Amino acid sequence: MKNIKEYVEENKERFINELIELLKIPSVSADSAFSHDVIMTAEAVKTSLEKAGCDFVELCETPGYPIVYGEKIIDTNLPTVLIYGHYDVQPADPIDLWNSPPFEPIIKNTDLHPEGAIFARGACDDKGQMYMHVKAFEYMIKNNCLPCNVKFMIEGEEEVGSKSLSWFVERNQEKLANDVILISDTGMISNSQPSITTGLRGLSYVEVEVTGPNRDLHSGLYGGAVANPINILSKMIASLHDENNHITIPGFYDKVEELSNEERAEMAKAPFSLEKYKNALDIDDVYGEESYVTNERNSIRPTLDVNGIWGGYTGEGAKTVIASKAYAKISMRLVPNQDWEEITDLFKKHFESIAPKAVKVKVKPHHGGQGYVTPIDSIGYQAANKAYTETFGVPAIPVRSGGSIPIVALFEKELKSKTILMGFGLDSDAIHSPNEHFGIFNYLKGIETIPLFYKYFVEMSK
Repeated sequence: MKNIKEYVEENKERFINELIELLKIPSVSADSAFSHDVIMTAEAVKTSLEKAGCDFVELCETPGYPIVYGEKIIDTNLPTVLIYGHYDVQPADPIDLWNSPPFEPIIKNTDLHPEGAIFARGACDDKGQMYMHVKAFEYMIKNNCLPCNVKFMIEGEEEVGSKSLSWFVERNQEKLANDVILISDTGMISNSQPSITTGLRGLSYVEVEVTGPNRDLHSGLYGGAVANPINILSKMIASLHDENNHITIPGFYDKVEELSNEERAEMAKAPFSLEKYKNALDIDDVYGEESYVTNERNSIRPTLDVNGIWGGYTGEGAKTVIASKAYAKISMRLVPNQDWEEITDLFKKHFESIAPKAVKVKVKPHHGGQGYVTPIDSIGYQAANKAYTETFGVPAIPVRSGGSIPIVALFEKELKSKTILMGFGLDSDAIHSPNEHFGIFNYLKGIETIPLFYKYFVEMSK
């Protein structure tokens, strides 16, 4: 039997090339123009699971895009690990900010990735991290060292709210029964210091529309006499934060979990350089809620951000109009105990209440999800920590993430099992942004580490 390091080294080029082929397919779930490509990607994932050694693989139909389900059951008396990932990706816009085409993967060296990184949309989020599990499973099958049962559930709607996944999970609880859920859709502190994400923020995502006059108006003939929806929307958005960057929606903080000074002190042990953080983003200073440091603002505190705003004339040259309508997309990242539907309702009521009578306001909820915290004394966490310690040479540090994976709370509610978040990306990998990438080191190190999780989880479950 080859050990995992030998197997990864021997198959390195194949592993990279297979991922590159997967990244070439533009599986953008948010845009119906790419629906054929999303289906193609699901079929490609199905084929990869079959080749890796699953005994049973199927494309499960849902109200939306299919879920790829695969399994290898070696003994019903052994534990079962459920792998979750997603094959859909974010839109690549703005295209002109990419240094290379987003769906033509290219390997380039960077300061943080001297061994090279694959630049492509979905490289880190989540095709690269999802595919690590397929290759780790392949190793265990080919070397006859799979210590337990495995199930795969790879969806195609994570980037648009996972609505079909909740539908699927609720109807397939027996099929998906497991002892632990393993996900790689998060990051770690650095390539020398692994970390395990123990907390995720929830999410409420809405779109707002402000309507003034029944048509676009001449700004000279009507300016100053009627409400300008763009001006009004800008004022309304500005009022959602006070001078301390505290969110002003009544009731917004009522259920926010306040961490103790001891817990905040533990979080502060994670290596962090404010200067490097600012330099990496090319900013002169950070900005956020008073009384909290950067790593608290982006993990244990709720936020409200405008993700897009538009209205009126934005083409070349001048067109002097007062627009009839103005729009914005707004996301709120939530912390444990904040219910996303309750927060969405609070936002809607508040936003409508602050609008002047000169305009009409509509708030359209898009999607959301609950926050999540996993205990560090669980067998799953300890197995993951031992796996990281063996491959990286140092223990992992527990951290809370600012990101959201709404289905994690759903899994615990419906499947009654804990989720372990074994991420291998870096904060600098530009997920959701132009020039997204995933380090070759990280990709291969993930393949090397994952089989050890299985080993230790089974040993500790006895």
